[in-house]
Amino acid sequence: MKKTLITGTSILLFATPFIAAAQQLQPLRNLIASVGLILNALIPITIAATVLVFFYGLIKYVKSAGDGKGASVGKGIMISGIVALVIMISVWGIVRLVQNAFGITNNESIQPPSVPQLSV
Repeated sequence: MKKTLITGTSILLFATPFIAAAQQLQPLRNLIASVGLILNALIPITIAATVLVFFYGLIKYVKSAGDGKGASVGKGIMISGIVALVIMISVWGIVRLVQNAFGITNNESIQPPSVPQLSV
């Protein structure tokens, strides 16, 4: 137990200068920005796919109007599509509400914390 604690502490002490010097986060910032752009493009695509699933269930429900089993399958697909659509739009709305509450806009870049440099 002591050996693990000593090893962990020594690794932390040796890694501290590297953590403090890690102010040039340009590659990480680019990665986060790229992931954000991809996610922002995927949100409308998933909402459109959910609407298509709902209409697929609607078509399946209308086609099998006389068949009880087929109608229940179509109804289940429609209900699943509506539930997924409501959840996605609600989460999207909650994220926008939190962004507005904290004054975060999509155009601002986030400044990472840094250690002040003393000029001598």
